[in-house]
Amino acid sequence: MVKTKSYGTSGGVEITDAVLKRLADKAEVGFEDARLRRRGRPPLGGAAAKVTQVRLPPELSAALAERAERDRTAPSKVIREALREYLSR
Repeated sequence: MVKTKSYGTSGGVEITDAVLKRLADKAEVGFEDARLRRRGRPPLGGAAAKVTQVRLPPELSAALAERAERDRTAPSKVIREALREYLSR
Protein backbone atom coordinates (compact mmCIF):
# COMPACT_ATOMS: atom_id res chain seq x y z
CA MET A 1 0.00 0.00 0.00
CA VAL A 2 1.48 3.34 -1.07
CA LYS A 3 0.91 6.17 1.33
CA THR A 4 0.25 9.54 -0.30
CA LYS A 5 1.83 12.63 1.20
CA SER A 6 -0.62 15.16 2.61
CA TYR A 7 0.15 18.88 2.85
CA GLY A 8 -2.81 19.70 5.05
CA THR A 9 -6.28 20.79 4.00
CA SER A 10 -7.85 23.77 2.29
CA GLY A 11 -11.58 24.30 2.57
CA GLY A 12 -11.97 20.76 3.90
CA VAL A 13 -10.12 19.22 0.93
CA GLU A 14 -6.98 17.25 1.66
CA ILE A 15 -4.05 18.63 -0.36
CA THR A 16 -2.06 15.77 -1.87
CA ASP A 17 0.48 15.51 -4.69
CA ALA A 18 -2.36 14.54 -7.05
CA VAL A 19 -4.37 17.63 -6.10
CA LEU A 20 -1.31 19.86 -6.52
CA LYS A 21 -0.58 18.38 -9.95
CA ARG A 22 -4.19 18.89 -11.08
CA LEU A 23 -4.14 22.52 -9.92
CA ALA A 24 -0.75 23.16 -11.55
CA ASP A 25 -1.97 21.67 -14.84
CA LYS A 26 -5.03 23.96 -14.75
CA ALA A 27 -2.84 26.98 -14.00
CA GLU A 28 -0.50 26.22 -16.90
CA VAL A 29 -3.44 26.18 -19.31
CA GLY A 30 -4.59 29.52 -17.92
CA PHE A 31 -7.75 30.91 -16.39
CA GLU A 32 -10.50 33.07 -17.81
CA ASP A 33 -10.22 36.67 -16.62
CA ALA A 34 -13.76 36.48 -15.27
CA ARG A 35 -12.75 33.68 -12.88
CA LEU A 36 -9.84 35.57 -11.37
CA ARG A 37 -10.50 37.66 -8.27
CA ARG A 38 -9.07 41.12 -8.10
CA ARG A 39 -6.97 41.67 -5.02
CA GLY A 40 -6.77 44.75 -2.86
CA ARG A 41 -9.25 47.49 -2.28
CA PRO A 42 -11.41 48.74 -5.09
CA PRO A 43 -10.47 52.22 -6.34
CA LEU A 44 -12.53 55.13 -5.02
CA GLY A 45 -12.41 56.99 -8.32
CA GLY A 46 -10.65 56.72 -11.63
CA ALA A 47 -7.21 56.35 -10.06
CA ALA A 48 -5.63 54.92 -6.94
CA ALA A 49 -6.43 56.89 -3.82
CA LYS A 50 -3.71 58.64 -1.83
CA VAL A 51 -3.50 57.86 1.87
CA THR A 52 -3.34 60.96 4.08
CA GLN A 53 -2.86 60.68 7.82
CA VAL A 54 -4.52 63.14 10.18
CA ARG A 55 -4.06 63.45 13.93
CA LEU A 56 -7.32 63.88 15.82
CA PRO A 57 -7.77 64.86 19.45
CA PRO A 58 -9.51 62.14 21.48
CA GLU A 59 -12.89 63.90 21.58
CA LEU A 60 -12.95 64.39 17.79
CA SER A 61 -11.87 60.79 17.23
CA ALA A 62 -14.67 59.59 19.53
CA ALA A 63 -17.22 61.78 17.72
CA LEU A 64 -16.03 60.41 14.37
CA ALA A 65 -16.35 56.81 15.56
CA GLU A 66 -19.82 57.54 16.96
CA ARG A 67 -20.99 59.14 13.71
CA ALA A 68 -19.60 56.31 11.60
CA GLU A 69 -21.34 53.75 13.79
CA ARG A 70 -24.60 55.69 13.68
CA ASP A 71 -24.40 55.94 9.87
CA ARG A 72 -23.24 52.31 9.65
CA THR A 73 -20.27 53.29 7.54
CA ALA A 74 -16.51 53.55 7.79
CA PRO A 75 -14.88 56.53 9.52
CA SER A 76 -12.93 57.22 6.32
CA LYS A 77 -16.19 57.66 4.41
CA VAL A 78 -17.46 60.13 7.02
CA ILE A 79 -14.20 62.09 6.70
CA ARG A 80 -14.34 62.11 2.87
CA GLU A 81 -17.95 63.34 2.85
CA ALA A 82 -17.25 66.04 5.44
CA LEU A 83 -14.15 67.22 3.58
CA ARG A 84 -16.01 67.36 0.25
CA GLU A 85 -18.77 69.44 1.86
CA TYR A 86 -16.26 71.77 3.54
CA LEU A 87 -14.21 72.29 0.37
CA SER A 88 -17.29 72.95 -1.80
CA ARG A 89 -18.11 76.13 0.14
